[in-house]
Amino acid sequence: MPAPSARAALRLCLVAAAVASAGPARAEDAWVRGAALNLRAGPGPEHAVLAAVPPGERLDVLESKGEWMRVRRSDGTSGWIARTYLVQDAPPAARIAELEAQVAQLEQQLDGAARDAESARRDGEERAAENAAHADQMARVRRENDTLRAGARWPEWITGALILSTGIALGAAVRGVSGRRRQSRLRL
Repeated sequence: MPAPSARAALRLCLVAAAVASAGPARAEDAWVRGAALNLRAGPGPEHAVLAAVPPGERLDVLESKGEWMRVRRSDGTSGWIARTYLVQDAPPAARIAELEAQVAQLEQQLDGAARDAESARRDGEERAAENAAHADQMARVRRENDTLRAGARWPEWITGALILSTGIALGAAVRGVSGRRRQSRLRL
């Protein structure tokens, strides 16, 4: 988690990025400027008033007919308002509220990313510990394998020693027997 001063700087950067990326409002949005306006049933002052629309309210533009625009409010009611009382750009208060909502959303995303990064760091540490344990186990198994390979030669060594000692004993026995015969020949 970033330090408080780093978090404040990050928040300032997020607000600046949101303001920089915010362009003009979509073409189908309009805001009421000036005083409260009458939402009328048709395009013209002779039509009945359906509701009063406060200044700064966002409206969806549905169609336009001459100097009148058919709009829909956020509650779903629709009617007509004179074009001269509508602006395409959001008022500062609406933009600030929109930007604050964007900042709150970005902060949530940042917190989620920080949690994800922390989780990934913990997972990495766990995997590193598992890898170290596996490496230690592999080294132990290799040492045991080398020991077993070296120890598996003892039958060969014993067989060789038996063959050698048997050969020496047979050689001595044959020499002794043949040596007695020679002596007996010489005595005659």
